[in-house]
Amino acid sequence: MNGIQGGGGLGRAAIEAALKRQAAAMDRMRERMQDVAGEPAADSADFGERMDAVRGLKELDGQVKQADELAQKLITGEVENFHEVAAQLKQSDLSFKFALQVRNKLVDAYREVMRMSV
Repeated sequence: MNGIQGGGGLGRAAIEAALKRQAAAMDRMRERMQDVAGEPAADSADFGERMDAVRGLKELDGQVKQADELAQKLITGEVENFHEVAAQLKQSDLSFKFALQVRNKLVDAYREVMRMSV
C-alpha cells in the first residue's frame, strides 16, 4: 500500500482510522445487544434506553449517506483523496452487512418463537 501515490502514508492512515472507527462501532453495537439481551422483559428501564437499536439504525443510515455523498464528491472532483472515499465506502459496507446479519438473526429467532406450540 505504501507504493500507492508515491509512497505516502496518508492512505494507510485513512484506512487505519476507518478500521478503528468500524471496530469502535461494532463494540458499541455488541454492548447494546448484550444490554438488551441481559435485561428481563418486565424491567422498568427508561424507554429511551430501549430505543438504542433505532439510534443504531440512524447511525448506519448516516454512514451510508455520507459514503454516497463522498463518492459523488469524488466524481465531481471536490474530493481528490481516493483512499478516504474507499475507506468510507468499505466502512459503510461492513456496517450495513453487520446490521443485516443482526436483522437476519432477529427474524430467525422470531420464526422459531412462532413455531413453538403454547
